[in-house]
Amino acid sequence: MLEGIRVIELEGIGPGPFAGMTLADLGADVVKVHRPSPTQEDKKETLSLLDRGKRSVILNLKDQKDKYTLKSLIKSADVLIEGNRPGVMERLGFDEKTIFELNPNIIFGRITGWGQGGPNATQAAHDLNYISKTGSLWFGSDEGDSPFTPPTMVGDIGGGALYLVIGILAALFRVKNGEKGTVVDAAIVDGTAHMMNLLLSLYPDGIQSIKRGKGLLDGPHWSRCYRCSCGEFISVQCLEPKFYLIFLDVLGLSDDPEFLDQHDKAQWPMLTVKLKNIFLTQSRTYWGELFENSDSCVMPVLSPLESTNDPHMKSRNIWTIKDSALQAAPAPKFSNWINSSYQTIPTKGEHRQEILKELSDKA
Repeated sequence: MLEGIRVIELEGIGPGPFAGMTLADLGADVVKVHRPSPTQEDKKETLSLLDRGKRSVILNLKDQKDKYTLKSLIKSADVLIEGNRPGVMERLGFDEKTIFELNPNIIFGRITGWGQGGPNATQAAHDLNYISKTGSLWFGSDEGDSPFTPPTMVGDIGGGALYLVIGILAALFRVKNGEKGTVVDAAIVDGTAHMMNLLLSLYPDGIQSIKRGKGLLDGPHWSRCYRCSCGEFISVQCLEPKFYLIFLDVLGLSDDPEFLDQHDKAQWPMLTVKLKNIFLTQSRTYWGELFENSDSCVMPVLSPLESTNDPHMKSRNIWTIKDSALQAAPAPKFSNWINSSYQTIPTKGEHRQEILKELSDKA
């Protein structure tokens, strides 16, 4: 898909490398610029899954010769990705003006938590902090419990890395149409807040409440997870009436008058307790088999390793275990293109000579 597109990714953590991995999964030539290891011990660190499909070169950006190499790489590239705090690139001598003087058509992707500007711009924070600031964490648990969501998924990946990829792809299309390059200021708080729009669209109709545990998706007895007798969990979210009726039928509750009014909010707490007691009577395996192949919108809550053995996940070849490391295949899938070499992970600096030769040949 992205064959012929060269991406230079400066070493960082979290969303930047994930964005680079995603572009490599889509066929781009991603050159990862690793920093020199300060000690011999650091050289023994394990390979990073987020470097899969990339090529690696080690550059010391405090060294003038290596700075010149980075400038040559920028001249040869379509995209540059960096994830430092605002001001770091400028101190290294690679401010936006310099970048575009080197390559007017480059897409300069800058991924940060707070963005390049604003009161919090240079402040340290992490995924949980970003999603709490945007309101996205607000609905991250049952009423009265401490909010928490799966680590990295909402902020770092959803609001950060994937919005950076979207911005880069949009900018590449713009350059293809004859426009100049641009800066993609991908702030995790921007993307995370933007992802709230689906939920926010439910407010005007009164479907979603601003109070935790009172809305359509976080309050009802039919939209939550329940503990089973084995200690594992089952997820239930039969939103539409027809699916709710199937859910009741499978449980043998179709004739129970207390359950028939799906949207009676006054009954939700009481019915939640009833369902808690019901699901505690059997194991997750039992409930999974009972609801299997029905439109009841009930699924077992699996760990990633358990997910690898799920028939559906297997049929789509989603999971791979290589060298004892679990990883998911590139997504989305395409009807006429597949990346079959995405699992290759380079060692740091593995492609230095190869990349230097390419730059020399182009000089």
